[in-house]
Parts: sequence; structure tokens; C-alpha cells
Amino acid sequence: MMNWVTPESPSAWLVGPESSSSRGRPSSTRFSTNISIPIFSCTVLLTPTPSSSRSSSRLQGSPLSKSSTPKGYPRPSANRQQLAQWHPGCLTMIRAYQKQNNFTYDWIVRTRVDGYWNAPLHPKYFVPGQYLVPPGSSYGGLNDRFGVGDLNTSTVALSRLSLLPQLDAAGFHQLNSETAFKAQLTIQGVPYVTKRLPFCIVTDRKYEFPPHRFGVPVASLSSPGPLSGAKCRPCTPVCQGPCVADVMQSLYKGWSWTHWANGTLELCDAHDAWEKDWEIKFDRVAGKKLAAERKRVAGMTTEQCIHDFNQMKKRTANWDAPPAEQICSH
Repeated sequence: MMNWVTPESPSAWLVGPESSSSRGRPSSTRFSTNISIPIFSCTVLLTPTPSSSRSSSRLQGSPLSKSSTPKGYPRPSANRQQLAQWHPGCLTMIRAYQKQNNFTYDWIVRTRVDGYWNAPLHPKYFVPGQYLVPPGSSYGGLNDRFGVGDLNTSTVALSRLSLLPQLDAAGFHQLNSETAFKAQLTIQGVPYVTKRLPFCIVTDRKYEFPPHRFGVPVASLSSPGPLSGAKCRPCTPVCQGPCVADVMQSLYKGWSWTHWANGTLELCDAHDAWEKDWEIKFDRVAGKKLAAERKRVAGMTTEQCIHDFNQMKKRTANWDAPPAEQICSH
């Protein structure tokens, strides 16, 4: 992703939870796939805290203080409020790093470590004065699984908590992450544009199949795409062509829907765990380089994990994380 998006003097900011699981493996293995990135400006790995924590109390009385959404919509996933709390921390660290090194970033690309990209992000999507997000998976607002903007638009996009009082004053209530995201750009006058992008979010969560109305479609990793951040997993597609049309036309377009026409989408039956031979399917789709990385991570020992994190720490200007031994023990 770093090589595709920012080939000239890129710097990476890695912020996320250090204890979430991924395919039965510690999240440390997921983060250690970033070992090849040449330099990190900042790495922050957070231990998720219960809702009684001080940071959660900042949400009380705000438009995000209730996990419910407008009538007729299902509840959002439980981790979305905490996700919103991380973004202001990113912005604070970016500002401090710019001041420390006497420069400013031209562009900020916000992505996720659980994203799978099957093509580069084209330079045409870097347009000053507007914020780029993927279409679909909008959950009543804007898809917040990826974003690109210049420093000014990104500052607004990353101000998730600081803008909550203004959202409240403007009459926005019962917001989930996506509706709050759209509202904050709107009240700040930041134009946004949606463009289909070649990535999906790899998930091991189980979803009803076939999905209906507010259900979540899970794409096969082999789908031609672009998938624009839809949920995905390596699988043998059970739904293609006319079947996809039937399923997607039954979904509410303002929620988990994503583009599907012209054979771009193939669906998995995600009601159960990943297929036993998912590794073969992943390797075939992802190619030799990513297949080799998957095998490296799958065979990683605790000692190798600790070594990787210590190497990453040496290349990081600002490091705020538990000891490598603690991270790799999860």
C-alpha cells in the first residue's frame, strides 16, 4: 500500500488496537506484516478499554453517546465509537510531528491494516480541496473505511471527537460512525467525492447468507472489483452473475450495499468459519509475494514476532505501545 500510494518519501502512521484477533492469530501478526515499510513517523498500539474509561466518558451526551441509529436501522457494531476516538489522536500526533520537523504534509491517506488491495490507488484521486471516500458500505452516511485528502480536508476528516459539540448544536443526533463522518464534513463545508477503489476489508466475522435488507454481503477475494471497502474473505464463490443481482437488489442501498454490476462482485457464504483450504485460495488470488508473506506470518514464533516489533520500533520516530513481549503474547 505504501509503495502504491506514496512512493516519494512516504511516512507511515500506525494506530490501532493491539489485542484484536485475526483468523485465530494475534493482532501482532497482522501489524508485523508492515515490517517492510522503510520508516514510521509514529506507531501507537492501544489496548481497548471498557466503556467506563475516561475517553469513553467524553462521548456522554454527544451525538455518538447512544449506539442506536435512526428508526428502522440496525445497531452499528460495538467498536465504532472507539474507532472514532482514535482519529483525533492521529491528528494530534501528525501536527506534533510536523512542528517537530518543520514541514507540512501535502496529503494524508487514511487506511486500515485489515484492507486488501488488488491494484494501486491512481494519482487522479488526489485532488486539492476535496475529500475522497469509497462508495457503498455507507450505513446511512459515508463509507469511512478509507480516505484521501490534502492537509486541510484531512484535518476536518480526522477531527472526529472535537467536532461532536458542533454536530450536537447543529441538531445531529443518534449518529453512527458513518453518519457522523458525513455530518462533520458537511458542517465544515468540506466537499467530498466518492470513487470506486480497489480494496476490501478482510473479515473473519460470520454473516447471514444470503443477506437481506440490512444484511452484509461478503465478497470473495477473487472478485474482479473494485470492491470499495466491502467486507471480503478468501472463499469459493457460491453466488455469481444473476445470483449476485438477486442478492444485491434485495439490500438497502444506503446501508451495506456495494457496486456489483458487470461481474465485479462474487459472494461468499459467510455464515460459518473460513473454508479449511482458504490458504490455497488466498495464495492463488494474492500472488507469490503476498503468499510468501502469509506463510511467513503463519509460521511466526513468539520470538520472531518480538524481533519484528523491535525492528519496527528502531525505524519509528515516535513509539507508544506496550512492550513487544506483551503484544506478541496475545
